[in-house]
Amino acid sequence: MSVAEVIRDQNDPADTVWVEHVSWIDRVPRAISMIALFIAFVALWQIATMLQLISPIILPTPIEVARDLYSVAANLLSGDYMLFALWTTMKEVFYGFIIATVIGFSLGVLVGETTFGERAVMPYLVAIDTMPKIAFAPLFVAWLGFDIHSKVALAAFIATFPIIVGTAAGLHAADENARMLFKTMGATRWQTLIKLKLPTGLPHFFTGLKIGSVGVMAGAITGEFLGGGKGFGELIRVAASMLDTPRVFSLIIYLSLVGLSLFAFVTWMQRRFVFWHKDRTSAADA
Repeated sequence: MSVAEVIRDQNDPADTVWVEHVSWIDRVPRAISMIALFIAFVALWQIATMLQLISPIILPTPIEVARDLYSVAANLLSGDYMLFALWTTMKEVFYGFIIATVIGFSLGVLVGETTFGERAVMPYLVAIDTMPKIAFAPLFVAWLGFDIHSKVALAAFIATFPIIVGTAAGLHAADENARMLFKTMGATRWQTLIKLKLPTGLPHFFTGLKIGSVGVMAGAITGEFLGGGKGFGELIRVAASMLDTPRVFSLIIYLSLVGLSLFAFVTWMQRRFVFWHKDRTSAADA
């Protein structure tokens, strides 16, 4: 019996109207809900700046940010210095994500498939994961210099741990009956891993990739904040030092678009390779 039926059985008209109202809200398309929420956010932002509730030095108006977004777009399309800076940051993010995926998957298989990895390696990984990983940024710069290598290393360092956890959790997600069936049929450990555990654990693995795709951007930009970088993080640092908050906001928005593109690519890969899990994902999103 649904919640609506239970409430209607109680003969309370007010509760019935409330349930129907909630159902009407749930039927609104996601795109419309997101647009409405965005418009409401921008309106509150504009009102707060018009009433001078916040200093314009700290928070620019939406119109100022929109103008600067256009200026940055014009600079990017003209092939000026911002395009080179964006390309530098994108390389740091891409290389860092690839390295994190390879290392995270390898360590995840080691931890999830071997007793040595679970008992000896996993405690060290957990200990490192509990540390504030951003604090390692000066060390990476000292070890690898101010070039792109330190930014890539920090980005990979931050994004690796969710992939490790997702891979290890995926290997443990295989049904015990299926494992016994493979064992009864004489399948080797390698065959069980390739044909059972890895396919079953792909949803968990892609979950780790999604989390890692978010963290890799933070690692790259943090490395650029320390100086010596030529990417968008350096442009943000310079703009912030000059109190050019509209430029800071616009650069952050463009970086968000890059991060969303990487996240969308991982989601597309998941739908492509884990198509059998699509119905469950859609149900969860609904």
